Amino acid sequence: MKNKNGRRRHNKPARKAAGDGDRLSKLPDDLLLNILERVDTLDAIRTCILSKQLLKLPAMLSHLFISVCSILCHHNQARELGIRDIHRISRAVADVTDSILSTRSPDITISKLKIRFILTDCDSVSIGNSVARAMATQREFNTFLGACPHAFAGLTHLWLRNMRFGELDIPIILSTCKRLESLRLTLCDAGINSVLQIEHDQLVELVVNCGKFERIELTCLPKLQRVSYINWTSCANPLSFGFVPRLSKLSLTKAGTRSCKTLELSQLLADVPSITCLHLDFQSEKVWVLPECRKVLTPVLRKLQQVNLENVPEGCDFAWTMFILEAAPFLKDMCITVWDHSCEIVEDKKLREQYGFCEKAEVKWKPYAPDFKHKNLVKLTIYGFQPDSNFMRYIRRIAEVAVHMVEISLHDAKACGRCGGLDRKINACPSRYPRTAEERKQTTEELGLASPAMIHFRS
Repeated sequence: MKNKNGRRRHNKPARKAAGDGDRLSKLPDDLLLNILERVDTLDAIRTCILSKQLLKLPAMLSHLFISVCSILCHHNQARELGIRDIHRISRAVADVTDSILSTRSPDITISKLKIRFILTDCDSVSIGNSVARAMATQREFNTFLGACPHAFAGLTHLWLRNMRFGELDIPIILSTCKRLESLRLTLCDAGINSVLQIEHDQLVELVVNCGKFERIELTCLPKLQRVSYINWTSCANPLSFGFVPRLSKLSLTKAGTRSCKTLELSQLLADVPSITCLHLDFQSEKVWVLPECRKVLTPVLRKLQQVNLENVPEGCDFAWTMFILEAAPFLKDMCITVWDHSCEIVEDKKLREQYGFCEKAEVKWKPYAPDFKHKNLVKLTIYGFQPDSNFMRYIRRIAEVAVHMVEISLHDAKACGRCGGLDRKINACPSRYPRTAEERKQTTEELGLASPAMIHFRS
């Protein structure tokens, strides 16, 4: 457009946008790099292409995340991909990885590298070689591993999914990944009734999800601190502990079935008296841990400070959880989540019978010492609290036993991370969680605790 003098009039909004872009480019490089390293590397590169001043930054990134998902997101028909599309996208990931890593300055250290790709014969080896060149100056997973030993030698985190190992595969992987600190195995096995043995000098964390092993033997792991096992299939003890002097956190998750063996913590943890944090998730099904007496359990739980009992089935008396309190003299924090949710449980009777799920039954337990007192428990947290006789009786008993209790936090049911909230069971039977000041006052008075101030309603 022209003004009355015949001169072209500038578009003010366009000039303002350009000015904003100039201001972004004038930010210090370290601040821009900090911003770019928080997003997918391919998205960061696309952003830098828009400005000449930013073009130098991709080669300066020290945190790299290259994902096949980023390419799929830009594919118009991501849900209708054929084999050729998969290979083409896999090839693109390999090319992008090679391009990014080969154009970097050797003076800039890569402190964090994460690559998510499809495991194919040629492209996976290409990606491995690109990583190897960047890290070490210089088909099947075994081929990938054997072709790229330098890349694996520098790995600190490794996640393997849907793999069946040969007898020597895991020892070879662990001996190659000398710096490995975290190992995750999802839907992996080594054949029917196989035993997996793990030895490593640097491993700190082990996570196994749906492991189809008869047993996992943690033979020699001097730096191991955290172990999590989710949904094992073995009828025996799923874990065997050897030399694990630093192991302090143990998490076990399983939906108990009729054939599920009841775990005896005194046996499972006989060689691990160093556990300070214990997490047991029953997934709203059968309680698969045996309440044992203090005499046999205290030697393995004497250092326990925190316990989390997740998804304890509703409708059953959970006084049995007191056995942990009796056996763990230094326990400070106890958290219980009581919940039946359709995302977690199988409701159809025929399916429950088919998969071996049984009706929930009361867990048999009797106090070891009627006059028992606990001197270190200071906090009790309950999720799924309802002001019924079961909960009220339990809270009174805990408050009576824990002579130095400071806080009892009561929450309504947790929101489901999968479906976003309440299921039809809860909708059919609305929560009676006390929400008004009057309801909370009444509940506190009914509890009749010596120190009502310790009660906190958190929802």
